[in-house]
Amino acid sequence: MLSRHAGLAAVAASLAATALLWAAPAGAAPKAAHAMSPHSPAAAQRAASGGNLAYGGGSVVTNPTIYIVYWGNQWGSGSTVTNDPSGEVPLQLSFFQRTYGSGDTWSNSQTQYCEGVAVGTTQCGGAGTAVGHPASNPVAGTWLDSSTKAPSKPGSSQIAAEAVKAASHFGVSGDNVEIIVDAPHGVVPQGFKTSYCAWHDHTTASNGADLPYTNMPYVPDAGSGCGANFVPTGSSGVNGATEGVTIVGGHEYAETLTDPAPSSGWVDSSGSETGDKCAWISSGQGASSIVALNGAPFAVQSLWSNNFNGGAGGCVTHYTSSGNQG
Repeated sequence: MLSRHAGLAAVAASLAATALLWAAPAGAAPKAAHAMSPHSPAAAQRAASGGNLAYGGGSVVTNPTIYIVYWGNQWGSGSTVTNDPSGEVPLQLSFFQRTYGSGDTWSNSQTQYCEGVAVGTTQCGGAGTAVGHPASNPVAGTWLDSSTKAPSKPGSSQIAAEAVKAASHFGVSGDNVEIIVDAPHGVVPQGFKTSYCAWHDHTTASNGADLPYTNMPYVPDAGSGCGANFVPTGSSGVNGATEGVTIVGGHEYAETLTDPAPSSGWVDSSGSETGDKCAWISSGQGASSIVALNGAPFAVQSLWSNNFNGGAGGCVTHYTSSGNQG
């Protein structure tokens, strides 16, 4: 990680070179990125293969800080979002603002993973430096970039450029930062709906530091393919039509925590990350569900836990400790 571990610069450079050599065709995520596939039977089978996550020698996020940019004047003019027909902006913000402290027993399952241990490690056991879990609201800033119109079908390089622009606006960089690039309603990034629901990757900030970021399309536009009405809401008060905002957003957040520079962090033998292994499970152990984060209900998917089931691993939606999860 350029911001904290200069020795890992070669890893980042190698990944960047791979991305350039294997440029993604139109309609696909860049090769270096990790994408969440749309809902399908195949996507729901990933946990069955690949075994536990293993450390690849790169960075994890030890002090998570989230910045959100609403890309383009399609969101509204000036600094106020006025075009958000599904209410994605307040839902997304409320969700991430509550991923902290003892009131979040969902994302804290990822604190079992670490950096600074031997490559191939599957159980940190207190060694190394662990993935961080915020003690308070991790959202440090939001920004409506109304200075431009987001392209109707942006490609990966345009999304990365907007992430760099946002990082410069906020004055941040480094692997503890996650820039979420929110595309407006009606904008369809290349591959959205057909190849993926969202993806995360990293690029280089204007100061030369590493910069993790997420391509977050307007998920409700994809309907059931990206999570609408995936989890029965019952009397929870959750809106089924917008469940995908938090299911997909949570997936990318957890993967950024454990693998901010894909795929140098924690992945299994098939290349799947913590969210991939538990995506679109509808019943049984690890089924997506409604969870309370600091008193508010949200639809989420489960996340992979290496130390579940006596170290055999599995998908879990709550994690109070390694001995109390499920």
